[in-house]
Order: sequence, then C-alpha cells, then structure tokens
Amino acid sequence: MSEPVLLDAHHHLWDTELRDYPWMDGPWADPIRGRFDVARYTGLAGSYGVRESIVVQALQDVAETYDLLFTADNPVELEHGDEPGPVAGVVGWVDLTAPDVADRLAEVRESPSGRLLVGIRALAQDDPDPRWLLRPDVLRGIQAVGAAGLVYDLLVRPPQADAALEVARRLPEVSFVLDHAGKPDIAGGVWEPWAAWITSLAALPNVTVKLSGLVTEAAPEWKPADILPYARHVLDSFGADRVMYGSDWPVCTLAASYEQVLELAREAVPDGDRDAVFGGTARRVYGIR
Repeated sequence: MSEPVLLDAHHHLWDTELRDYPWMDGPWADPIRGRFDVARYTGLAGSYGVRESIVVQALQDVAETYDLLFTADNPVELEHGDEPGPVAGVVGWVDLTAPDVADRLAEVRESPSGRLLVGIRALAQDDPDPRWLLRPDVLRGIQAVGAAGLVYDLLVRPPQADAALEVARRLPEVSFVLDHAGKPDIAGGVWEPWAAWITSLAALPNVTVKLSGLVTEAAPEWKPADILPYARHVLDSFGADRVMYGSDWPVCTLAASYEQVLELAREAVPDGDRDAVFGGTARRVYGIR
C-alpha cells in the first residue's frame, strides 16, 4: 500500500536570539533554544516524506503570527527538489480578551499573507486560572474565531480539562482541535480520568484531536509500549477522520528524534487510516487546499 502525502499538522519555528519565550523557563529548555527556522524544518521533515505542514504559535504576541505568515508565504529555496513545499497554514495568536477581537482577527486575515491563517491558539495551559477558557471575555473571543471561519486550537493540561470540555460544549459552532491529546501523564502511568475525558470530547462533533506531543509526556527512557495505549485510545474514541498527526518539532526533540515520533505514529495508526491521520483530516479541518 502506498504512503499518503504527509502533512505535519503541528510544529513550531523560532529563534530565541530574536525573541524571548517565557515558557522556556529553565535549563530543561536549553536543547531547544536557538534558531529553528523553516529551512531546518523542511530539510529534516522532507527527508521523511512530509510535504506540507501547519506551523503553530509559541508566543502570545501577534508579531510572531505575522512573521509565521510571512514565512509560510515566502518559502526558502532548498538545494534539493524533494523537500516539502511551503508551510500550508498558520495557527496564530490574537488577544482573545480584546473588546475589538473581531477587528483584530480581520486585520491579520487582511494582511498580505493573511490568507494562510487557519486557526488561533492561546497558551491556556500556562494561565494560573484553570477555568480561563470559560471567562466571558475569552468565550466571546473564541466565538469571534469561529465566526471568522477559523479553528481554535486547545492547548491544555489535565487541570484545564474540565474547562476545555465545557467550552467545546458551549460553543458547538466553533471547530476545536485538541493539541497533544490533552497532555496525559504518561510518565506517571495515569489513565483515568484522562481516558474518560477523551471519550467525552469525542462525543462532540465539533472537536478533533492531534496525535502529537506524547513523547514529551512520557518518562525519559520511554518505550513504544508506554505511549501506544494512549495513542490508540485517541484513535478508537475519535476515529481516523477526526485525528491528525503532528510532530511538535522542535519540542519533541527533548524526548525523541523526528524519525522516532513519525514511526511511533505510524505504529499506532492502522494502514487503512493513514490517509486521514497523516493529511486528510488536517486538510479538511483547517481548510488546506
């Protein structure tokens, strides 16, 4: 069976010499400091058959979003012809709590490269209020994201799980994508309540999920057997048409190589589901043509 044309639905680009990323708050982040640019990404991912990707914000600053859009719209020239093409879409950031959030979204979309904006994300996992997503101003902002025809990426840890489920229930008109399967505590071997929560999210037709970021939630000396039950529960709950592969590069390199992440996903996904998980779902949900 031939492999599908691969789309990596979640990776980052940054240069920590140019911008400060407050969440990189200790020596643990030293391996991912530096310049992780589009040439470095495409050269690496392309060698494993990735031909399209979605780059995701990592900073709550709209200037980063504009830079990512420019990068997506102006692909670098590489020496070889078999690397992936330009980034196909950008999940960016705007201040959801701003009274003029709809205008801010429109301003980004009307910028020279704004047509490549496919979604919005906030670093909700880092907010001290675990119910931040349910604040009235945040709910209004997420509604504006949906009204603009954009996807909202949910970045949460277990403390925000209840709020994430509730916001998806309250706003059925918004398309939500759960990043990193909600970051289960794989290292601690925690199964419940995460597994039941995934089942509850999967019951909501406006939610899809990324099979991404799991290696960094596992113990340092992880084995596939540690992670595969979590990945397969996501697939069993949502079905392949609502699951998309993401590498979470370069964050994933804290725990695994790009090749290891991709091969782990391939091991989790049955052959008949690969067209959807490795491209079809992301193209449909994010509107990638």
